[in-house]
Amino acid sequence: MRFTIRGKNIEVTEGLRSAVTEKLGKLEKYFTPETEIIVTLSVEKDRQKIEVTIPVKGNIIRSEQVSNDMYVSIDLVEEVIERQLRKYKTKIIGKHKDGGNLRKEFIEKENEGEEEEVKIIRTKQFGMKPMFPEDACVQMELLGHSFFVFRNADTDEVNVVYKRKGNTYGLIEPEC
Repeated sequence: MRFTIRGKNIEVTEGLRSAVTEKLGKLEKYFTPETEIIVTLSVEKDRQKIEVTIPVKGNIIRSEQVSNDMYVSIDLVEEVIERQLRKYKTKIIGKHKDGGNLRKEFIEKENEGEEEEVKIIRTKQFGMKPMFPEDACVQMELLGHSFFVFRNADTDEVNVVYKRKGNTYGLIEPEC
């Protein structure tokens, strides 16, 4: 596996670099050697954050963990990614897809105690009247949701607004 490790507001020391490669190196049993793992370590006030992104056959496995100790964050992120990989494996097997840069041994191994495949238990339909992103944020707050799907009055495209940490909002627009 190839690691790309960078720091934001933190110097990536040799100790941090070896902790990341050692802990995330445990994921080697799941991936082929050419798999790239992108790691960003950052410090914001007293929050030590690690973000890990692994591109896998048209999908992205990503985890972000925050704690007051970077080494704890590194431990947490590895556990979350392993859990995500087990779910992804179930999806690949269920749909008989190619695993891309996942090892064949991992995909072909029996699903002993594996988590179930994702099942949609409810479908909801609703009309989307055109509105501006700011109005969609207000509507989302009124509904008490963490995201809201709407038709953008400016572009006539379907967009999503979502609530972020720190009482801020994000907007997802389709690529053209």
